[in-house]
Amino acid sequence: MAAPFHPDVPAFRGTLRRSALAVVLALLVSVLPGRPLAAQATPLPTIEKKTEGMKKIPGYFNLYWDDAAGHLYWELGEMGQEFLYVISMGSGLGSNPVGIDRGQVAGSEVIRPMRVGPRVLLFEPNYEYVANSPNPTEVKAVQDAFAPSIQWGFDVVAESGGRVLVDGTDFFLRDARDVVGQIKQSGQGTFKLDKTRSALYLPSTKSFPENTEVEAILTFTSDDPGRLVRGVAADPGAVTLREHHSFVKLPGPGFKTRLADPRLGVSGPDVYDYSKPIDQDMAIHLAARHRLQKKDPNAERSEPVEPIVYYLDPGTPEPIRSALLEGVGWWEQAFEAAGF
Repeated sequence: MAAPFHPDVPAFRGTLRRSALAVVLALLVSVLPGRPLAAQATPLPTIEKKTEGMKKIPGYFNLYWDDAAGHLYWELGEMGQEFLYVISMGSGLGSNPVGIDRGQVAGSEVIRPMRVGPRVLLFEPNYEYVANSPNPTEVKAVQDAFAPSIQWGFDVVAESGGRVLVDGTDFFLRDARDVVGQIKQSGQGTFKLDKTRSALYLPSTKSFPENTEVEAILTFTSDDPGRLVRGVAADPGAVTLREHHSFVKLPGPGFKTRLADPRLGVSGPDVYDYSKPIDQDMAIHLAARHRLQKKDPNAERSEPVEPIVYYLDPGTPEPIRSALLEGVGWWEQAFEAAGF
């Protein structure tokens, strides 16, 4: 005689649990055929949706300021399009021997953004070592022999039509100028960046058709500030400086390099060409020069296609201001003699 039906019998409860598990698995398979649960990624929002309510700063690169969170978002368009990245000082320490001065350019690099899956990397190619060779394999061999750099990596937080949005806050709130290293090298103490006393500096964060500017106000703290720091800072244990980031559109093709002439004071870059014969010097000394072209190449004198423009700091006092303007004006004679 068969055992009576009773749900409290342990064996029967185990059968119920197994049956329920089978039903759940069958439902999951029917909803997600052929795909595990872990493969279901949340789709990214559009840039327009992500930046709703934020202040848009349009220009060469569009920026979006989230005032509530204190975050600055950076929109990147065409991947692989190179631009010039320049780091400078928006304010200075006030001590010439330490060498952290207002307006000082601390470095510049050519940057190429590249997307890899969910991330965007700021790739800096190594253009110092090249192979000017018709053999692409030789060119690639030299590229692979000398390391490039990845300056930063971002997670993509939104995308629209090939454009991506990243949170640039941490990138801009870092010590890009290496103020900490400069002060330490000068023997003026060991400092560290205090992010709780740092923020984006919006008055100098702007974007234009051919360049985008971002500035950050950073505070560096130390328990042992040096004598020179103590002599200039309001609180030598908490030094606040502004570091500036510039993204500049590169000009189009057509620029011709010129070899440096040792008889002239031209301070240009050095490039090393590994395709040269073994008995020749690999170093190529280039002249630093403006891209100055005549609108009318056949005219004895012509307006330039793109004029050379320098800006005089409006904070320069008299009579230094007038003297600088007069001195720069003397160059007009030289350019007129050269046909401009």
